[in-house]
Amino acid sequence: MSQYSLEKIIICFAFTLLLMQGCQRAYSTRDSPQSSAPTEHSVSEPSSVKVAVNNSAATTRRDGMVLIKGGTFVMGTDDGMPYEAPAHEVAVKSFWIDEHEVTVEEFSKFITATGYKTDAEKFGWSGVFNLKTGEWEKTDGANWRHPEGPKSKPQPDEPVSQVSWADAQAYAKWAGKRLPTEAEWEFAARGGLAGKRYSWGDDLRPNGKPVANWWQGNFPENNTGEDGFIGRAPVESFPPNGYGLFDMTGNVWEWCADWYADDYYRKAVNNNPTGPETGAERVIKGGSYLCAENFCTNYRVAARSHATPDSGLDNLGFRCVRDE
Repeated sequence: MSQYSLEKIIICFAFTLLLMQGCQRAYSTRDSPQSSAPTEHSVSEPSSVKVAVNNSAATTRRDGMVLIKGGTFVMGTDDGMPYEAPAHEVAVKSFWIDEHEVTVEEFSKFITATGYKTDAEKFGWSGVFNLKTGEWEKTDGANWRHPEGPKSKPQPDEPVSQVSWADAQAYAKWAGKRLPTEAEWEFAARGGLAGKRYSWGDDLRPNGKPVANWWQGNFPENNTGEDGFIGRAPVESFPPNGYGLFDMTGNVWEWCADWYADDYYRKAVNNNPTGPETGAERVIKGGSYLCAENFCTNYRVAARSHATPDSGLDNLGFRCVRDE
């Protein structure tokens, strides 16, 4: 696997800033660790709270997982980015899904049991968003043990980050699970709500307060920390969705099993879709603590993005599923 220069990362970040003027971009590769999508000023947001939770699909909990009963739902949106359209009906079978993102503590048990070495550890560096400079940087020594570099140390109960798709796959196999398909992930994230912008309804701030870990303020200059956090938050810091799942919005992006294609929704199968047969990047969902109103509104439940399978970032993690 080839290594890339810091200069490329800086150039990529500068290019990304242009997207705030309405340009369109693809997600990052290993040489351009970047976690944001085009800003979406043309997408209106309802001001009223419309929450009608249906818990019928989540009837059983066991070993930190929730059983999601299979069913149909409308996936994607016609009011977002072109690659999120068209909204289309999809059927998924029943599956179990982790209540929250895989934590540092849980991932540590996997490493201890297997001696596994992550991609970031093999590379010797990874992508880190510098909150002080507002820039992505190639950081030597950044990995799951030290997400922001050698001097950093994550809390045991926060989502593990700096894990590649391959790393997530390895953990899932060890745990007797797998990564969710994009369709399974979105079905679970919607929490029984149909056609809503967020996993809790249509209002970004129900009752005037953030209910997920995303960037409040003007990205990347100012983060007010209105939600109580500047970076990653411990799992279960915010209310769960209608299915009892935590952090389906924000905190860290989450890997899905599928290969990514901009036009996949236009030709996707409607019964348990698993994504394109091949590709260069994998789907990620959910947004992160770096998504802001002025820059990246990927905390919307229909939002989707992508990254190369070897990407490691300090705002990218995962959760697992298993078949019923």
